[in-house]
Amino acid sequence: MEEKISCDGGHEFKLLLSCPSGLSPSQVSVVFDEAYDRIPHSDSSLEHSISEIWDARVQQSSSLYNGTKFRYGGYNFDVGNDPKQQPHVSLQLGLTDYRTFVGTNLSPIWERYLVPSEDDCIQCQHTSSPLGNGAVVETSDKKILVLQRSNKVGEFPGYFVFPGGHPEPQEVGIISHEGFQELNQCRTINNKVSQEMFDSIVREVVEEIGAPADSLSSPIFIGISRRVMNVRPTAFFFIKCNLQSDEIQQLYSSAQDGFESTQLYAVSMSDLENMASKMPGCHRGGFALYKLMVLRQVHREFVRARIRITRRLSGCSVLQHLEPSLLMFLSFLFILFHTSVL
Repeated sequence: MEEKISCDGGHEFKLLLSCPSGLSPSQVSVVFDEAYDRIPHSDSSLEHSISEIWDARVQQSSSLYNGTKFRYGGYNFDVGNDPKQQPHVSLQLGLTDYRTFVGTNLSPIWERYLVPSEDDCIQCQHTSSPLGNGAVVETSDKKILVLQRSNKVGEFPGYFVFPGGHPEPQEVGIISHEGFQELNQCRTINNKVSQEMFDSIVREVVEEIGAPADSLSSPIFIGISRRVMNVRPTAFFFIKCNLQSDEIQQLYSSAQDGFESTQLYAVSMSDLENMASKMPGCHRGGFALYKLMVLRQVHREFVRARIRITRRLSGCSVLQHLEPSLLMFLSFLFILFHTSVL
């Protein structure tokens, strides 16, 4: 389930969860509980440094706001025993805030907060680790949308990224864990947070690229990547847009959050491959998740085509007496021929 890809500095990433078949909202749930909150470090000097780093950042930029965020605390993945049963993932989320994120994950001494462990959740139990989100958006003319970050943003200025941000606790009325102890309340809030996972990525795409919400398909969840530097986790989704790339370019000029980026690119898969080397690790991981999804789709189409052509060939009186292995080989040749023609 996990995969680590090595490259330099902030480009390194780890795939925490890969769902190449893509999961719909009905296949993704959330358990929101204080059990998945950050555990304070036993070193009091490290804990004290969180306030020091935050205060210094606020002095540099008075516009910084300490908002609450959902903290990533792990997941459970259920593929089921019945082949007809759809896979399901349950995300485990706690609560954190931007101040603690700046003071732990983005701290110059962030590695001191890590616990030596192969278990990702144990390794990062002392970090804020807010769960970000990102979307691989495909236009109607089969281009992928990529933004170049402004030089004024806090993380990785000037880098290429997919549209994204964070699911927001405030959107579902969460400011703390208080008031959600009752079973019925827990179920209600878990359902609301689950929906926020999908609603938030649509909001981010609309605000950052300017495309209207009704031009976007329902997002499908394709996995979670984590930037190795600063152990920054991000959930990724795939979204189709029914507009062409030139139409979106026009809408981008008036995007609500256009100030966060300097340019919008609509690129092919090969161009995206080249741009990925200039992406932060978590977004390079998002591209890796997208490629796994595409490979799964190609495999499915190949299997379907093989079945269709095998049936056609087996119905031909001339070929009925051929060995099954030879029939399959002929099916393969037919698929290659049709692919090359198309």
